[in-house]
Amino acid sequence: MTRIAVLQMQSGIDPDANRATLVQAADDAAKGGAAMLFTPEMSGLLDRDRKRAAQSIVAEEEDTVLAAMREAAARNGIWIALGSLAVKGEGDRWANRSFVIDDRGGIAARYDKMHMFDVTLEDGESWQESSAYRAGDGVVAVDTPVGRLGLTICYDVRFPALYHALGHLQCDVIAIPAAFTRPTGRDHWHILQRARAIEASAYVVAAAQVGEHEDGRATFGHSLVVGPWGEVTLDIRGDAPGLAFAEIDRDRVAGVRRQVPSLANRRDIPEPAQR
Repeated sequence: MTRIAVLQMQSGIDPDANRATLVQAADDAAKGGAAMLFTPEMSGLLDRDRKRAAQSIVAEEEDTVLAAMREAAARNGIWIALGSLAVKGEGDRWANRSFVIDDRGGIAARYDKMHMFDVTLEDGESWQESSAYRAGDGVVAVDTPVGRLGLTICYDVRFPALYHALGHLQCDVIAIPAAFTRPTGRDHWHILQRARAIEASAYVVAAAQVGEHEDGRATFGHSLVVGPWGEVTLDIRGDAPGLAFAEIDRDRVAGVRRQVPSLANRRDIPEPAQR
């Protein structure tokens, strides 16, 4: 069994304030005996005003939140799955980028969100992530204290092929950091997280944003840990941020894969014939 910490966060428009929250969470996670801390999508800055946000978005080597978390990881001897940061990418686009930081402060892996959140909901809430962010194109997994960790971000959860790929990479755990809207969260959050865990026969760790944010948005919360059988082992309820702990049992993953070897049994589905 490996102990992890999951941060439910209410990120705002001030990277300095968000950085302080994240560093404190790393300290508290280590004190609580966690080998690894998981944080939400857009941990360092959550701001839908892109003109204002542009003043704070820099290249990753200049990002003070990333630097602080690398230092906190090394000081505490803890791994950190930093859900994502907005960083400057290629050309005029940004990247929504996850980082895995090892217990010496090194960057063990990076992942750029593949699927852009371009939606308009029935209540009029509209998001066009691709207008500012460039989508990633690589499947990423990395060996960590919790086993092999697959990296995804938020809207990726709606695209099962990515989780099939991570399952075939024998991921023990898949991170799905998120800033889920309340309308979609109420109806889809728990179902999607459990489905992805079952499909990949792996743990899912979904650290989430929660509550009313400075930029005017509202996020669903309910940070989750889901086991490989689809059982919810942690659900941070309520509208408040906080830190919680859970256990990852890699033997449980192996046991589920022996019982239902769906990854081994999977066949490639041919494209349908054109009519």
